[in-house]
Amino acid sequence: MADIDIDVGKEPLINQENNNNKKIFNRCVSHQQDELHSFRKYLRWMCVDHSSPWTAILSWTMFVVFTLVVPAISHFLLACADCDSYHSRPYDSVVQLSLSSVATVSFLCLTRFVSKYGLRRFLFFDKLWDESETVRRNYTNQLNTSLHIVSYFVIPCFSAMSAYKIWWYASGGSRIPFLGNVVLSDTVACIMELCSWLYRTTVIFLVCVLFRLICHLQILRLQDFAKLFQIDSDVGSILSEHLRIRRHLRIISHRYRSFILCLLILVTGSQFSSLLITTKAYTEVNMYRAGELALCSMTLVTALLILLRSASKITHKAQAVTCLAAKWHVCATLESFDQTVDGETPTLVARNNNNDNNNGHDVITLTDTDSDEYGDEEDDLDNNNIIPAYAFSTMSFQKRQALVSYFENNRAGITVYGFTLDRGTLHTIFGLELSLVLWLLGKTIGIS
Repeated sequence: MADIDIDVGKEPLINQENNNNKKIFNRCVSHQQDELHSFRKYLRWMCVDHSSPWTAILSWTMFVVFTLVVPAISHFLLACADCDSYHSRPYDSVVQLSLSSVATVSFLCLTRFVSKYGLRRFLFFDKLWDESETVRRNYTNQLNTSLHIVSYFVIPCFSAMSAYKIWWYASGGSRIPFLGNVVLSDTVACIMELCSWLYRTTVIFLVCVLFRLICHLQILRLQDFAKLFQIDSDVGSILSEHLRIRRHLRIISHRYRSFILCLLILVTGSQFSSLLITTKAYTEVNMYRAGELALCSMTLVTALLILLRSASKITHKAQAVTCLAAKWHVCATLESFDQTVDGETPTLVARNNNNDNNNGHDVITLTDTDSDEYGDEEDDLDNNNIIPAYAFSTMSFQKRQALVSYFENNRAGITVYGFTLDRGTLHTIFGLELSLVLWLLGKTIGIS
């Protein structure tokens, strides 16, 4: 892997001094033998690796077989229309179309990401050499954790589907001896259906968890950025670092906006289709007939919630910088607060009494009695801590005011074609979805 030439001021991961030009060479942390090795291996086992022509052909073959061919054969040949009420599958068309459509969008997006940007660039590992050691270590740990998170979502769904399919075939749901033997034919059909379900759900959750991973990197960067307000930093360094974070958030939004919008539309259409066919008159709904539909709905809604929660979380953290900068400006302007003996930064409360000796000056009284009540809800970005005096000792009022005005008018976050995915947007989406649900229920079962 080629080395990257950097300046002497940067902190290298692997240094190699050249006596001729006295430069430092740095190798990116995302080399194949280290952090990304297990992840590349995971992609090869999932048959979504496009690092070579042969693996790309295998990836597309597996996609066509398990996303298109097997669901089509299962629906048209194994639907068992003349079965009893326990083995009939009246909602199979919605299940297969929903899963296959979302899996297709996920696979196409993942293929485009890896093919166009490369795995290291897509996961921003090529930018980690300019980050602190804390950010690099935590992001690498989060990458390894992400593989486990995918399994946490996939394994329960696959276990429930395996139990249902084994029961369905073992109790006589299908009697088509396309291999000459009924038992062998049912076994092969059951295995292929389970592999198709496993492949599609894994691809869906993989893309969503990768988005969560990338958003987590930006949260780590924002937490590292918040430390600039705790030291005597100049406006130029704070502004340049924030511009770099905004640029990365814009890149993430540009890459994922189509996927987020498509997933939102497909999942919404799938849920309304499920609601429409299950609330029709004289429709029999039980665990045997609608269990597969319920499992499919939970899978798709969970994947969508992973995307929306990750996007709203990073947007909330990015917009919390404005509050932090405003507090930093206020503390610097008042320039009168107490220091604790143990060196810890206490919390800010208003003092209304015993101000006779203040000579007309604003006073900030510090207390740490409630510091344990917040738990993990506070961090370097969103907290009630006072900024120490040395953090703004060399910065003028005009510079601080200009920086706060910049933060107020340049709020960062994840956007989808201009719409910021913050908590207000999520409330709006929930309101629209609820209105559509109530309207549909009013048309089917008469809710007014």
